Amino acid sequence: MQPVSLLNTLSAALALALALASTGMGAESAEELIQKGDVFYDKLQAAEALKFYLPAEKLDPNNVRLLVRIARQYRHLMSDATQASEKLQLGNTAVVYAQRAVALAPNDPETQLALAISYGKMLPLEGNKQQIAHSRLIKIAVDKVIALDPTNDLAWQVLGRWYLALADVGTVKRAFARVAYGKLPPAKYEDAVRCFEKAIALNPNRLMHYIELGRTYAQMGRDAEARKFITKGIAMPETEKDDPETKHLGRQILKKLP
Repeated sequence: MQPVSLLNTLSAALALALALASTGMGAESAEELIQKGDVFYDKLQAAEALKFYLPAEKLDPNNVRLLVRIARQYRHLMSDATQASEKLQLGNTAVVYAQRAVALAPNDPETQLALAISYGKMLPLEGNKQQIAHSRLIKIAVDKVIALDPTNDLAWQVLGRWYLALADVGTVKRAFARVAYGKLPPAKYEDAVRCFEKAIALNPNRLMHYIELGRTYAQMGRDAEARKFITKGIAMPETEKDDPETKHLGRQILKKLP
């Protein structure tokens, strides 16, 4: 028997939710549905949260907070998906919801952050042209977040990853990108370090900040510092959807350190 895909599971869940909306659940308001979805949101159960969020969105399509939360649920489903095509489809859906939120509230840091993170989740799955185009959009969005809310640690995390990704681009790839798609902006590992250190200062309880800082030091050849921060991150409790994957990345880096 073939495994049921997340998209099929989600489609069935939505069909059930909409069917319920025409019966007993139809008496519930969008806010009541959102409150029920928030219970699963807090438990990181994306498919269950969407059973309530998606019917709520039909009732209140311009609810910015809801659109941001729906985008996040689709990003969480990306983490659970096993096929690249499925991840891309889920990621594109997250981007669409984030774009809708930005269109409604462009000066809300949470909408801009949702867009930056959604594009960022797509990058490893995309070709060079899309990566470069979306990298520019990530930078625009995350710069807006920091301008609106400089204390947002996740924005500094996203910016740090942006600098790290560009610093990793070699001379040959940069030359190719310049000819094919336009010049890439300059970026140094020190820029990424500064951003991850800022993220840690703002919120020392997110393990991703430490592991990404350690990953940057590993790329710089500063092995002792890399080991220190990655080890610290791995030892921290998992509180977010991507934490297991982030810890796995950290362990793989540690194995390669001399």
